[in-house]
Amino acid sequence: MGSLVLRLAGVAIALLALLPPTATAAEDDAVRLVLAEQNTAWNQHDAKAWTKDFTADADFINILGMLFQGREEIEKRHVGLFGSIFKDSHLVVTVQKVRFLSPTSAVAETVHELRGYSRLPPGIPPTDSTGVLRTRMTYVFVQSAGEWRIVSAQNTAISPPPQ
Repeated sequence: MGSLVLRLAGVAIALLALLPPTATAAEDDAVRLVLAEQNTAWNQHDAKAWTKDFTADADFINILGMLFQGREEIEKRHVGLFGSIFKDSHLVVTVQKVRFLSPTSAVAETVHELRGYSRLPPGIPPTDSTGVLRTRMTYVFVQSAGEWRIVSAQNTAISPPPQ
């Protein structure tokens, strides 16, 4: 009987190890704060502030599928956007989910609603008849030195519904 209890306890411990890690409310809030600050930076058309939480070697895939590597390249691309087609834009970011993969890594899924642009990139239509462009952005975060940083992000345009 004693060995059966020990075996069952061992199985229970092994199963617990397979469960996804739980984050504290403070960790969840910290990731969400990065996203909120990025939203504010977009609306101020501040590329440096928008990219400040990317790691130096981060990857960013935009809605056209173009890959930008490194915070410096990502920032340079956004300087151009904020000086042209998105200079009067307004963004609303809604966090759909933050999932912690480990104590030091997380994935965040967001929906972005963009208005006030002068035009959209070639081949990207507005999502609806009011001209709003909605995109889904997926972020991969890592925690380093107590701060959450974006190591990778991909932005995907949400196409209009079929007629």
